[in-house]
Amino acid sequence: MKKFGFLALALGLFAVACNNAGTATEGDSTKVDSLVQEAQSTVDSAAQVVDSAAQVVDSTAKAIDSTAKAH
Repeated sequence: MKKFGFLALALGLFAVACNNAGTATEGDSTKVDSLVQEAQSTVDSAAQVVDSAAQVVDSTAKAIDSTAKAH
């Protein structure tokens, strides 16, 4: 999960750097903060999806194991 967080942060900072065009204002730090927060939310959502998928795989594996033991 740390790799996803780092990737999201890197992409967010890349987008800010490319969009900045060499100008700096006081609002830039606010934009960076909001982009970092948005990236963190995206990473958290992705982590929840991965966790949900893992639970489905685990429950399917348990069902297969119990079916195999029954036969």
